[in-house]
Amino acid sequence: MLFAAPWDARLLSTPTGKTSTGDAMRNRLSYFRAILDYLGLLCWVSGVLMLVPLAVRLTYAQAGREEVSVTTFWVPAGVAFALGLLLKRNWRFPPLDNRRAMVLCALGWIVVSAVGALPFVIGLKVSFLDAYFETVSGYTTTGITMLRGLDGLPASILFWRGFIQWLGGLGILTFFLAVLYTGGSAHRLFSAESHKVFSKRPAPGLLHSLRILWLIYVLFTAAVALALTLEGVGVFDAVCHAMTTLSTGGYSPHDASIGFYRQTGHPHFVLVEYTVIAGMILGGMNFFVHYRWLRGGFRALWDSAEMRLWWAVLLGATLLVMVDGLRQPSSGGWDRLHDLFRTSLFQVTSIVTTTGYATADIAGSGFGATAKLVLLVLMVVGGCVGSTGGGIKVLRIAVLFRMVSRQVRHLIYGPSSVQCVTVDGEMVSTEELRRIAALFFAWMGLLVFGAVVTALLSDLGALSAASGMFSALGNVGPCYIPNPDMTALHPLVKIVYILGMLAGRLEILPVLLLFSRRTWR
Repeated sequence: MLFAAPWDARLLSTPTGKTSTGDAMRNRLSYFRAILDYLGLLCWVSGVLMLVPLAVRLTYAQAGREEVSVTTFWVPAGVAFALGLLLKRNWRFPPLDNRRAMVLCALGWIVVSAVGALPFVIGLKVSFLDAYFETVSGYTTTGITMLRGLDGLPASILFWRGFIQWLGGLGILTFFLAVLYTGGSAHRLFSAESHKVFSKRPAPGLLHSLRILWLIYVLFTAAVALALTLEGVGVFDAVCHAMTTLSTGGYSPHDASIGFYRQTGHPHFVLVEYTVIAGMILGGMNFFVHYRWLRGGFRALWDSAEMRLWWAVLLGATLLVMVDGLRQPSSGGWDRLHDLFRTSLFQVTSIVTTTGYATADIAGSGFGATAKLVLLVLMVVGGCVGSTGGGIKVLRIAVLFRMVSRQVRHLIYGPSSVQCVTVDGEMVSTEELRRIAALFFAWMGLLVFGAVVTALLSDLGALSAASGMFSALGNVGPCYIPNPDMTALHPLVKIVYILGMLAGRLEILPVLLLFSRRTWR
């Protein structure tokens, strides 16, 4: 029997108790109709947001520094509105069950990314696959780029790259729910897109909580932009970097990323780097923790297992990368030690928060084998639950360690002993443990699959081939594949990385659901 929600049960059965072909077809159409209605709304929202870069385009056109026409954004916006009209037939918010919400989530990200790729195709004349890769990398806050010569690109295109990362930071559907949605399926839509780990809310009511989180997000973005402006990086650079710092996305208007300011001799490049480090840490932390400490609960910064492990990972990884750097012969005394500390802290923070900014090439000779392995592991770990960061999440890593500890205790005390996995005094249910174990296994399987496909279809070494999928699935950005080699990858590898970026951002399940035949019955 075809799937149906309780409110559609009457459509499934004939008077004899059997499902007729006509009823089954109507039920299937009803199943897809609700999904298409929401996709239409998302297209309209995407079309409106695509008009925002036009303000940047008009500003820079008056100064004679904008090389793309207004059609670069008008045409994609028109396509989005037309597609929305084509898909949206029901002017109400139709109810959604869990399966439809997850399918909508995956399809929503795919369709919105396809529309968002059009400015790159029209304005830069790049292939649709590369433009789609760039947009998926932006919305998922991965940061792997197919573009070169960023310093010479039009300002409106650079702003669009940063803007889509900022929107993707807390989630496309989350933005839709916070500013527009008033229907009854908000919880299912939020669960389909957000991290599948229990996390408290700032306030009663999902939509109220989402608006609080977006307010915090906007305030932190504005704070970083203001700090960078005061440090003299320029308003445009400050805004672009603030958007991609808090979203832990990592798109920069410069090929050298944050290292641009040091390379060009900016007088305050050290302050710029520390400001970005602080912004990345804010983006990689649970936003519920931000809500607590902003209200005076400073203990929130260390009173949970996840936060304690978070600080331990940051400190421990930074020390390991520093020690590896000290093994390399050099001179310079205190200045060299401070530079090594700042570089190590920056790259560790950038990778573990999955931001992807760089002040040094992690694939270069400046990082030894130990440092490269540490950074590769951090790509998998990722940020905290409820953050804008990717990866498996620090809380899940803590739970996996405690699952191993429980098995060891079973061996010591015998199988009859009761051993529970607890986090912050609360017992983790068996169902949640199974879900975390299944997700971890799926992660490892996708990492191996992507690494094998990359190795088969390229001339890259084993570490480089593996790092590409690590970066895509972890939504990190930097890897051990040089940018020229990344743009020259086989189209099938790029498609695998696109799926990896979507799976990493949506926590695998919604994407895997698209490949199940039962989903479409």
